[in-house]
Amino acid sequence: MLLAGGQGTRLRALSAGIPKPMIPVAGRPFVEWMLDYFASQGADHAVLSTGHLAEAVERHFAGRAGVQCVRETRPLGTGGALRFAAGQAPVSDPFFAANADSLAIAELGGLRRALEDAATDGALLAVTTPDASRFGTLDVGAGGWLRGFHEKRPGAGLINAGVYLFRRRLLAHFPPGAPLSLEQDVFPALLAAGQRFRVIPAAADFLDIGTPESFALAEKFIRRHFPAAAAPQATS
Repeated sequence: MLLAGGQGTRLRALSAGIPKPMIPVAGRPFVEWMLDYFASQGADHAVLSTGHLAEAVERHFAGRAGVQCVRETRPLGTGGALRFAAGQAPVSDPFFAANADSLAIAELGGLRRALEDAATDGALLAVTTPDASRFGTLDVGAGGWLRGFHEKRPGAGLINAGVYLFRRRLLAHFPPGAPLSLEQDVFPALLAAGQRFRVIPAAADFLDIGTPESFALAEKFIRRHFPAAAAPQATS
């Protein structure tokens, strides 16, 4: 499940009339590269949770096999959108969820292996960055168990890469109401209820397109990691 409903307020100069995940990078919408990445990791069905300018996403993927769009009826936040979309579309157990505006080039087998332990409810991918001031850092305890999230602060740190593997049963434990942030609302509630999450660090190249400065790095990043970027396709 790709969470693609955000407004992208910091990219409005680049994305007038275009939802952030649909901004072209190396000739294709950024979310297309995300779908290619998850397909390379074994995914055969994707649910796109849409919100802001949802029509553009739906029009682009209309009739695309293996891709389903679910539109939120009001802003639900990342946590609320995930819960809503999972109730509207078939998802596997466990299922991957990811922010549709960032990409970490990492092998995801570590998350799958973490859930081979029946006592593990979910797992999340983490990467180390030299400047965590935009993201906040993870609080990880002995054994790699998630304890919480630190506020944003300067300096190097281990950050949430925005890729999760959830057991379906967790959806019943999401707090009520909306909007809900995964990091600020959902995870604290789940941890308080005794749910256990393994943090899987990866030495991964990481891209977040949330600011004009980081978006400026996107084309080089995509061309470095995707052979298909050498022959860009037209967008619709």
